[in-house]
Amino acid sequence: MCRRRIFKERLILIELQNPAIKIIESVNAVASDPSAIDVSVAQVTLTDFRCYAFERLECGPEPVVLSGPNGAGKTNLLEALSFLVPGRGLRRARLSAVGRADAGGLHKPWAVAASIETTAGSINLGTGLDITKSSEGRERRAVHVNGETVKSQAVLGEYLNALWLTPQMDRLFIEGPSARRRFLDRLVFGYDPAHAGRVAAYEKAMRERSRLLRDQGAGADAAWLAALEETMAARGIAVVAARQLMAARLHKICAARTGVFPASEIAVAGGLETWLGEMPALAVETRFLETLAMSRSSDAAAGGTAMGPHKSDMDVRHLGNGQRAALCSTGEQKALLIALILANAELQAEERGSQPLLLLDEVAAHLDDKRRQALFAEILDLGAQAWMTGTDRSLFVPLEGRAQFFEVKDAALLRIS
Repeated sequence: MCRRRIFKERLILIELQNPAIKIIESVNAVASDPSAIDVSVAQVTLTDFRCYAFERLECGPEPVVLSGPNGAGKTNLLEALSFLVPGRGLRRARLSAVGRADAGGLHKPWAVAASIETTAGSINLGTGLDITKSSEGRERRAVHVNGETVKSQAVLGEYLNALWLTPQMDRLFIEGPSARRRFLDRLVFGYDPAHAGRVAAYEKAMRERSRLLRDQGAGADAAWLAALEETMAARGIAVVAARQLMAARLHKICAARTGVFPASEIAVAGGLETWLGEMPALAVETRFLETLAMSRSSDAAAGGTAMGPHKSDMDVRHLGNGQRAALCSTGEQKALLIALILANAELQAEERGSQPLLLLDEVAAHLDDKRRQALFAEILDLGAQAWMTGTDRSLFVPLEGRAQFFEVKDAALLRIS
């Protein structure tokens, strides 16, 4: 298939220096095709998706407000949009559970299609449950770009990126580190779609190593273990380097923030991260490889791998009071999280030349009036197409005349203004 590529491939290069690693990235250049500018959803069509049998929404590039009672289908629409980018969507649901349930409780095959407007014209994206793979007992998404089937959902990242906030994410700073790693990885995906492949390759090799050690213990095939550990070391260092680079970029913007959304310090903490600050990357890879080999017995006894990027954590500190995010008040944590999302959107505007979609579920409900006003102002200044939901339409009154309003009721959409 002849496919128009919006962005040149972005590479993260690691220059080996002594005494520490220097991470250099190639310029995330916008290709000569200017279609990377001013990206927005012009039309989205849902077929048998969650509560929607069939629904089509047409809109302009301005922010979109979806108001209505709980259970009406507001979050479902945001989830549908989140499937237009690589990954498992904002709920991380099983693909087979996303389809609308029939009278017998069985979930139907589902589809989401959208027309994406850019300054170079329209791009048509589509995705849904791959029925052929589903019948074989495998869950996989079918993906279409401009009417043609593509092999991997990673291709979607070349055309569109999305960031989201949901009420469940309000606990990001007080839950375990796995949620924070996923959050940071999602931000990295927006710049470097290949990061997903590196994370997946590392995790697959780690699972296979754990299985071998669990099933065979000291008698496991040493050559096969060594091959898996080489994959873990090579991919693991690349994953850690990409996360560190992302955190450093975010920190630059977040630390300089002024206003009602607090300035913050962003870093990634972990054993490999510490080593990368002390020695060249090649030495870290060698040391990690040796550590994996030496820890086979203890890892077999523990039933897992003791060290690696799967143990890293994103560390966020409120610069105003010096507290780690986990120790801040609920309101401060929400403000820190919003500041991170806004910083990433600003970063994408500067480096990619385009804005991500912002999918903000119930984002205004727990903000005071001052922070709501500031959030709306920043969204408008960014020029991003933000999709916002809420049960109380009055919270979005400051956006009247500058946003599009839709009422959602019983899985039906009605344009208000």
